[in-house]
Amino acid sequence: MTVWPDLSTDVAAVLATLPAEPDGGAVEFVWEGENGVITSTIADASEYQELTAHAAGARAAAALSLYVDERDPLFTAVLPDRDGFLRARWESG
Repeated sequence: MTVWPDLSTDVAAVLATLPAEPDGGAVEFVWEGENGVITSTIADASEYQELTAHAAGARAAAALSLYVDERDPLFTAVLPDRDGFLRARWESG
């Protein structure tokens, strides 16, 4: 489990932070819809216009980098397997 900071209520500002260049890389875009449902998708620059349409009316949003060095969660946790051994491999920063 990874815990991130709260979503920003300034959805337009979050959308403005998406990389402008065509090869700007992909992001994980997370938003809370008008109905309170949290949705996420992976999108690259070719999909940002469609993403903006999906996020229309969103209450809050966040754009998370897919690059490990740029991801900064509040904390990360894992559970051990049923036999008590921890077999997860991760790096949280």
